[in-house]
Amino acid sequence: MHKDDKFYTFLSSHLINFKSYVKQEEISKKIFQISIVGFILIAGILTISFSGFINTNIFAELHLTFQDKPAKITQQIQKSKTAAEYKSINYMRPASSEYIAINSGGPIGNLTEDESESGEATIESQLRLIETTGNPGFLPTMWAHLGKINNEFGYRRNPFSGRGYEFHAGMDIDGDRGDVIAVPANGIVTRAGWEGGYGNMIEVDHGNGLTTRYGHLSRIGVQPNDTVQRGQLIGLIGSTGRSTGPHLHYELRLNDKPINPRRFLPPEPAEIRALNAE
Repeated sequence: MHKDDKFYTFLSSHLINFKSYVKQEEISKKIFQISIVGFILIAGILTISFSGFINTNIFAELHLTFQDKPAKITQQIQKSKTAAEYKSINYMRPASSEYIAINSGGPIGNLTEDESESGEATIESQLRLIETTGNPGFLPTMWAHLGKINNEFGYRRNPFSGRGYEFHAGMDIDGDRGDVIAVPANGIVTRAGWEGGYGNMIEVDHGNGLTTRYGHLSRIGVQPNDTVQRGQLIGLIGSTGRSTGPHLHYELRLNDKPINPRRFLPPEPAEIRALNAE
């Protein structure tokens, strides 16, 4: 290629009957430069648009995949424990142990043993009223994610140092980074973003004072004020915030006070119970 002030000159060669011919073509310098700039702009726009399309639709695609397996959803939405079957929570500090659960975390709770025990009867009374008068679709009676329970609700040893105890306001459910999380009941998203020790966190209001929280997410698929339906995918498991590895920190709250999520949850499938027993 040769160039002058106004034109780019391109030389091309080709063979005809074993003879070499050289062809000369001239292209306006301005037209050539405008074409290059236009090509770069179009490529950039297409790249941004494609990225936005992927970000916008990944949860829709995952939701369709989730809907393709209705049997799995039905299996999770079993009848929750009755009040008679529900056992009181042991708020005593755990015995000394060298064992520290992997893939754990969550913000440090400030609930004391006295506060937990004294308020349990009142909370249970309120929960029974919600169960009998509330809309079942707004009760978190399915698992947001199925996996080994690394930490239960209540006091535990510090998962980072193993020294001292701290109150754990939820359940740590094991999973791989990128595993999907489904909202266990209808509701409205009240928070969706970074929340200190929770890392990337989603909070959903289910009415009657019940809220659920989902912490340490690698990806958030909803925004505040979004209406969500039971079984809808809302995020992906990660290890953001105060976390030692990928897992879901799942909380249930009544009037902003943490309560044991198992209050409404059905028993885990047999294979998960076997993992928890190890």
